[in-house]
Amino acid sequence: MNLANKLTIVRICMVPLYILFMELGGFYNVVLALIVFCIASITDFFDGRVARRNKIITSLGIFLDPLADKLLISSAFICFIKIPSLEMEPWIVITIIAREFLITALRSIAASKNIVIPADKFGKIKTTIQIVVIMFVMIILILNEARFKFSNITPNVFKICDNEYYFILYAIMAKATFWLSLIVVMITIFSGVKYIYKYRNLICE
Repeated sequence: MNLANKLTIVRICMVPLYILFMELGGFYNVVLALIVFCIASITDFFDGRVARRNKIITSLGIFLDPLADKLLISSAFICFIKIPSLEMEPWIVITIIAREFLITALRSIAASKNIVIPADKFGKIKTTIQIVVIMFVMIILILNEARFKFSNITPNVFKICDNEYYFILYAIMAKATFWLSLIVVMITIFSGVKYIYKYRNLICE
């Protein structure tokens, strides 16, 4: 197995570790989750470049690379749903994951006809934007956890006046998460539509 594929497998193996830290929660665990996510993302940056530089692009690599991306990104957004302070809308996560299932199905159809569909340039841009947004959301989460960890503030302090007004930091955090996620959804949908249009003949046959 070549180095590029090994890096991809490392990224896949880091997904359960990321989920574990997010499930444990708390300031330090979320920091560790972010570190794991960053390391996994770095492997995504290097595996393709290593493969192209050494001219060792394989069918296994073409299959594993997008699969690793899907597992990492889907896991992150699913974990966000369970965190009340982020106010992550379930429909946003469902849309992102649905797109990944759709493109995986398209690749399966192509594979049955001995056609390999590699990740295109816009698909990589989409993945990069998703990764950056996830990192921003996690930083927001860490800042929120830090307030609870290193001060006497409790989550109830963020809500005042019978739930009609929110502490400004809580409001900014929730709104930033929503708008960042909405940007991801729009780019994800566009990328999916682009794939389907490009390979529409596979579906119509």
